[in-house]
Amino acid sequence: MPDQTRTGTYGSSYDTHVNVNNDTPSRQTIKFFTAATIGVSLMLLSGLTLTGTAIGLIIATPLLVLFSPILVPAAFVLFLAASGFLFSGGCGVAAVAALSWIYNYVAGKHPVGADKLDYARGVISDKARDVKDRAKDYASYAQGTTPGSTY
Repeated sequence: MPDQTRTGTYGSSYDTHVNVNNDTPSRQTIKFFTAATIGVSLMLLSGLTLTGTAIGLIIATPLLVLFSPILVPAAFVLFLAASGFLFSGGCGVAAVAALSWIYNYVAGKHPVGADKLDYARGVISDKARDVKDRAKDYASYAQGTTPGSTY
């Protein structure tokens, strides 16, 4: 950038009094014509694409109407087959991920969520122990004995 002067050492800022944009009227005119040319070109391309799409649809409509008794069931079968393959692939990926997690858990690597699983296992075992104790108490009460007595 030859029109800018640097002041100071490495890492210092540019002078603030230098006109960085250099917007002269001729430069603005060039910017306008460049933007207008690009805009008109893109509008032309979008118009041609729309026209080509409409012509293609007009040409393909009789063929689609004639072959619709074949194409609609074929599309339905293809959709079902593709969704079946995607579903089975997703189930396979989920199974591999679950087996990998189980292997890491059993190997002692403690994958994500292992602490929640350990907590849930503790809660379930505590509840099972409570149910077992209550069942013993109820059985001894039903037999007419006290919980601490022997037969």
